[in-house]
Amino acid sequence: MRSAIRYLFLATVIVALAAFGSGAATATLIGSPSAQAVAAIGPSNGQVVGVAHPVTIHFAAPVPDRARAEESIDIRTTQPITGTFAWTDDREAVWTPTGFLPANARISVAVGNAHTDFRTNAGVFGDADMSTHTFTLSVGGTVVRTMPASMGKPGWETPSGTWPVLEKFRSVMFDSRTIGIPLSSPEGYVIKGEFAERLTWSGVFIHSAPWSVEQQGNSNVSHGCINLAPDDAEWVYHAIGVGDPVVTHW
Repeated sequence: MRSAIRYLFLATVIVALAAFGSGAATATLIGSPSAQAVAAIGPSNGQVVGVAHPVTIHFAAPVPDRARAEESIDIRTTQPITGTFAWTDDREAVWTPTGFLPANARISVAVGNAHTDFRTNAGVFGDADMSTHTFTLSVGGTVVRTMPASMGKPGWETPSGTWPVLEKFRSVMFDSRTIGIPLSSPEGYVIKGEFAERLTWSGVFIHSAPWSVEQQGNSNVSHGCINLAPDDAEWVYHAIGVGDPVVTHW
């Protein structure tokens, strides 16, 4: 009899959670036995990020059952959201939203007893048009600024796609060896860049490029990066944030 009552209670709680979690990517009983200990969740509590920012869960120990661990991750907001999981190693799961997270929203993430709440910004989007040689920034669907730009030249084309800003650097060293070009090559370089935003781990950045100002707006001459004039690059550096999506296209 006692077991039956306990089962009925748990069933009622799960149904209630399912009803509450209509905006959840996954809905589970928080604190369920399937939830492993969590070392960290990102974005961190109170952080404001772009609408393409993934959710990262770093477990305290290797995860033997990834499917069960994913089921223990509860991601909620005020409207339905979906996403997909990928694992970087045996302890870290990365959830990427399908499309984008809602703008100006609070996102809640819970795994067992670990919990974080972060917010999205108003929806900052970058658009790099390799045909018109322009870079446009919009906020909440409104174009704020369009700038001349230069993208990857033939043989070193900027990849097309949608890329969330991964990191930002006030200054950074660009070394051609990191993208497979030896310094002995005519294409080799070691250059100090400024006002840079990383778009891919393979080395695509938005950054200040005073050396290509004459080509910006009329031709593509970079090794894959989005080159901007110094003043424009500084403005973008302060206007764009980690997790903001940048679309590159022809």
